[in-house]
Amino acid sequence: MNEWKEYKLGELIDFKLANLQTGPFGTMLNASEYSVEGIPVIAVQDTAENKLVYHKFVYVSQEIAERLNRYRVKENDIIFGRKGATDRRAIIKKSEEGWLQGSDCIRLRLNNSINSKFISYQFGSNDYKEWISQFSIGATMPSLNQDILKLLPIRLPSIEIQNIISEILNSFDDKINLLYLQNNTLVQLAETVFKKWFVINIDVSWKLKTLQELCTITRGASPRPIIEYVKNGTVPWIKIADGTASNSFFIDKTNEYIIEEGASKSVRVYPGDLILSNSATCGFPFFIELEGCIHDGWLLFRDFKEISKLYLFFLLKGINSELNNYADGSVQNNLNTSILKEYQIHVPPINLINKFNIQVGSFIEKIKKNNRQIRTLQKLRDTLLPKLMSGEVRVKI
Repeated sequence: MNEWKEYKLGELIDFKLANLQTGPFGTMLNASEYSVEGIPVIAVQDTAENKLVYHKFVYVSQEIAERLNRYRVKENDIIFGRKGATDRRAIIKKSEEGWLQGSDCIRLRLNNSINSKFISYQFGSNDYKEWISQFSIGATMPSLNQDILKLLPIRLPSIEIQNIISEILNSFDDKINLLYLQNNTLVQLAETVFKKWFVINIDVSWKLKTLQELCTITRGASPRPIIEYVKNGTVPWIKIADGTASNSFFIDKTNEYIIEEGASKSVRVYPGDLILSNSATCGFPFFIELEGCIHDGWLLFRDFKEISKLYLFFLLKGINSELNNYADGSVQNNLNTSILKEYQIHVPPINLINKFNIQVGSFIEKIKKNNRQIRTLQKLRDTLLPKLMSGEVRVKI
């Protein structure tokens, strides 16, 4: 019962245990048919680590979705990115059933003799991600196709073992998701307090001041050419992608590191610092939870006068759309730093700001505590995953 068998994904398809489906192309689904509501269309950027992340979906009407019925997803389907982020995948939940896979996605559908969650966890191991990266085609934009995926190696124990392993790993994810839900609730509570105290009940007698009167604003810096400074780096190098990859408004890890010489030519940041994205996805504030340095796509806020860092964070969060309207650039949006420095805000009484700091600060501390627990659970899960998938850690039925 504990015997593991090795297959290629294409063999499972030949045995009719699975099938692959590439998303619709060309005139089957064109840009003019998208809308702002209706049936969501899953794109590669909506896939994450074993789940969908709800970014700005595009939609199609019910009529178009029925026309493209063969591309609708079902519970436990696994969605791969066909181009770009090819190492990510999502498993479809019951609530997402009936959505459409986009043209840049490939869908894997397994029959009941294989546990989809087990397979999706297997695809999340480093060995499988390295395989995907190695065999993806294209130097600039990595791409997958059905022929490549059919060569993907699969190791299968009995369905009973598959079920037990997926339950073990899923128990970690359930706890992690619960902590994320708690964090989302706390963020909503904080935003509600801010809106009630400083937006709905704003006092027009509060004095107006520019941001540069209330704090110092410094732009990050990137040593050039950056490739000479990231090899063998030890200092966390915070880029915009590290913010968009975060599941909260804290940045506590980076994908890249820079050497000390490069860090000396950049802008140092420390735990507790407040930064704002200044390019690409403009106008998103984050708190730093590590010591590192920031890319020139960030702005750093320090030396607060009359307002608090926490007050400014929620103010910036609330005017994100307005800040995006100030962004310029034909290829990549950039927020004009001079305009931001001259941006005027109302300055509430200091006793009200202090009260806000105490009440909302307790929410922030709880979020930070949850984030630490999330990191611990993720580390345990990721340590256990390859051991379970290789059979090194054996389970009993």
